[in-house]
Amino acid sequence: MFKIAIISSSIREERKSHRLALYFQKYLENNNLAETELLDLKQYNFPIFEERFKNLKSPSDEVIDFTTKLKNADGAIIVTPEYNGTYPAALKNAIDLFTSEITRKPVVIATVSDGDFGGTQALISLQFTLWKMGFWTVPTRFHSPRIHEHFDENGVPNDAPATDKKTKRFINELLWSIEAKSRMEG
Repeated sequence: MFKIAIISSSIREERKSHRLALYFQKYLENNNLAETELLDLKQYNFPIFEERFKNLKSPSDEVIDFTTKLKNADGAIIVTPEYNGTYPAALKNAIDLFTSEITRKPVVIATVSDGDFGGTQALISLQFTLWKMGFWTVPTRFHSPRIHEHFDENGVPNDAPATDKKTKRFINELLWSIEAKSRMEG
């Protein structure tokens, strides 16, 4: 069974995007599709980026834990809100740690917003950053506009059949990419 890291990138109080991260974790586990590791940036409380992981002289336990879990994952889902037309600084701070740890790691991006556009501007800037760093950005997206209207604080969607249908396509693209990478390396 594949291992998927789910990165929840908001560290704000009253954050809504974490709801989608919780939903993805439940969806993958309930459908027996993958083992998951929820990497909640709010719990890691990283210091401001000073150097890539491989060059840190004494990385914190949090940085080591996060890096190890991401490196051991077969793929990743990044869930991010849109802040001022881009993704949060906490996410940029975390992904700047990596180089060889994420080369060709399949990743899908899920964006959320309180408004009608579902984080589409955050997607554009995040996708470019990930591509530049060597992640394999899978060409599928999950946008969730008006997140507060569609998921409760525990990640339960108010329209599970429609959400699950949309999620199935999204997750299947990630799993296909992980399988393709596995075959190419094997």
